[in-house]
Amino acid sequence: MSTHYTAELLPKEKVFRDPVHDYIHIQYRIIMDLINTPEFQRLRRIKQLGTSSYTFHGAEHSRFNHSLGVYEIARRICDKFVRNYPSKEPGDGLWDDGERLVTLCAALLHDIGHGPFSHTFEKIFDTDHEAITIEIITSPDTEINRILQQIGPDFPNQVAAVIAKTYDNPQVVQLISSQIDADRMDYLLRDAYYSGVTYGNFDLTRILRVIRPYKNGIAFDISGMHAVEDYIVSRYQMYMQIYFHPVSRGMEVVLSHLLKRAKDVYLDEQAEFRHTATFLTPFFKQTWTLKDYLRLDDGVLTTYFNHWLDEKDPILNDLAYRFVNRHPFKSVRYTKGRDDATLERMSALIERMGFNRDYYTAVNNSYDLPYDLYRPYQATTRTQIELVQKNGSFLELSQASSIVSALTGKVRGDERFYFPREITHNDEEAGINLFESLSQEFSTFFENDEILPTQQTGGTL
Repeated sequence: MSTHYTAELLPKEKVFRDPVHDYIHIQYRIIMDLINTPEFQRLRRIKQLGTSSYTFHGAEHSRFNHSLGVYEIARRICDKFVRNYPSKEPGDGLWDDGERLVTLCAALLHDIGHGPFSHTFEKIFDTDHEAITIEIITSPDTEINRILQQIGPDFPNQVAAVIAKTYDNPQVVQLISSQIDADRMDYLLRDAYYSGVTYGNFDLTRILRVIRPYKNGIAFDISGMHAVEDYIVSRYQMYMQIYFHPVSRGMEVVLSHLLKRAKDVYLDEQAEFRHTATFLTPFFKQTWTLKDYLRLDDGVLTTYFNHWLDEKDPILNDLAYRFVNRHPFKSVRYTKGRDDATLERMSALIERMGFNRDYYTAVNNSYDLPYDLYRPYQATTRTQIELVQKNGSFLELSQASSIVSALTGKVRGDERFYFPREITHNDEEAGINLFESLSQEFSTFFENDEILPTQQTGGTL
């Protein structure tokens, strides 16, 4: 069993003014101390939505304010639980407020390991933000760890266990990570607010009213079913309309190829860098340490991208220009298997136009499972959303909601083929096309933003 720790309260509650939650309330000194660490302040310099701000220009918010928001939702849930569902005896399935401190710290620190343009960066340099989050919390070399150690010698490990989903109280784990948790509830509302859209809005007040603990985790009064249903639909819409937006992904492809080219040029003994990329060198060499990782943020990488505008390597120079000045790759949807030969033909045409296919073409797939019920026979299972009926029995959400039932177990998203926008002959933004005949042939392979079946493009390729 986990050990319960207590923490010193601040002499007076502090608040952060927040556009999503109004006030974020800080009552414990440890929370304030964690916020003031270099590791947490670094999150101010990392965008929450990566390249999405190139499509939705307001989406410049940081992982710092998202992390504060997750903390605030977790704090409100703890307050609700201790008021309405306090544990009377061990094992009764109600809320033990001795878990409050580990819950709040895990909520605050759940994203502490994210790097710059995190998901793209991870793919190129083989990093893992969740593993790094746990390392930051448990490493004696971080200020985060030293502050957590002041609470108790095992406290950092408890906080890390919540994030790793190995903590022995499922209520705490599900509050931080489940199909409806403090993390998701904040990022949907926050990302919608800053993106300027309404898709992600749902009735948080109602959800916090009907949420309740039970022995195996968290559940919701059935009277609040429609609020939970609305949350699921909002999440689905945000993924389809914001997170998977093809233009944002087009910028992500440019960024990915830019970092890949920089790594390849650095490792090529015949190549020459005019400018050093000191903070990235350990990642090029795969010799990086946690200290190296914590030096990176969006600003550091953007500075290097500006330096690379003056590099001799024409591909590195060009990709840096495209990213810094927002020239995303264009894309068309395709069907894997059916369109493989067509993609090969299109890639060959792109090479004939003078582009290296390794850096100027890409296939990008983005899929999400809006909701699923617990499937014990699968290797990776999800904790389903439970509704509590008036007689105390449980009902899985999709059994009560026909809307959620329609989304349950169905993966949503698409696969896209990306290429330089200027090669299409009908792209007015690109101006004069130097490869008119090739680009005309290229454009016959797709229509209405989707690759045509093979038989419509002149037979077998």
